[in-house]
Amino acid sequence: MTDYLWLRAQAPFAAYRYFQAGSYRATMPIIPPSAALGLILNIAAIEMRESVDSCVTLQIRKDIPHLCLAIGTVNFTQTVTCKLYQQLQSYPVGTSGKELKAYVHGQKYWIVPVKREILVDLDLVIGIRNPEDWLVERIQQGLAGEFNTERYGLPFAGDNNLLFDRIDLIESPPEETQWYAQMQSNDSPREGSCRLTVGIDRADNSKTTKFLYAPVSASNYPLEEAWTWTPKQPDAVKI
Repeated sequence: MTDYLWLRAQAPFAAYRYFQAGSYRATMPIIPPSAALGLILNIAAIEMRESVDSCVTLQIRKDIPHLCLAIGTVNFTQTVTCKLYQQLQSYPVGTSGKELKAYVHGQKYWIVPVKREILVDLDLVIGIRNPEDWLVERIQQGLAGEFNTERYGLPFAGDNNLLFDRIDLIESPPEETQWYAQMQSNDSPREGSCRLTVGIDRADNSKTTKFLYAPVSASNYPLEEAWTWTPKQPDAVKI
C-alpha cells in the first residue's frame, strides 16, 4: 500500500457552488472534499451513482471507496474569484409569471439575470492517504486514457461547462501549497475560512456534512487537521 498519492489539477476556470438559490450564486474558494472524491472516482472510472432507474434523485452508492483526503491550493494569491452575469431560464415553481406561458409556446418563460462567482486560474493539489493499490492503479490507468469509453463524462472543475487543462500525478506537493485545515472549536477566527462539503446526501440536503476550513501557511505536506475522511470515516480503518 502506498503511503500517499498526490494529484495536481489546473483549470483556467472553476466553480464549486454551495447548495443555494436566488440571483447570486457563490463558489467555494477551493475544491471541497466531496468534489475531490467525485473527481478521483471519475478518473478511476468508478461509478458512484445508484442505478438510474432506482429513483428520480440519483443517490450515491453506499459501497464507494472512503478516502482520507487533503486539499491545497498552489500559488494561493494567483487564484482569484470573479463575478459574471448570466441569463437564467427556468420553469418556475408555483404561479409566478404564469401569464407569460402562453407567449412562448412551451419554451422556458421565466428569464432573469443572475450573478455567479467563478474561480480563475485554479491550481490545486489533492492528497490521498494510504490509498489501496488497486485504486492507485486505476487512477494511473485513468490518467493514461484507458477508461475514456467507460468513465461517466469528462472530469470537470465543479461546473460541467468548465474543464481542467491538466491533471497529473506528482511525486510530492509544491512547497508553496497552502492546505485547507479543519478549524477546531477553540481556534481564533482565520482569514479565508469557509465551509466545504464532505459528504453529500442528494435526497435530504440536511444530512449533507460540511466542516469549517481555513488555509494555513504554505508547506510541502499537510497538517493532520487538513486530512478528512470523505464522504465519512469508515466503520473500520485499516492501520
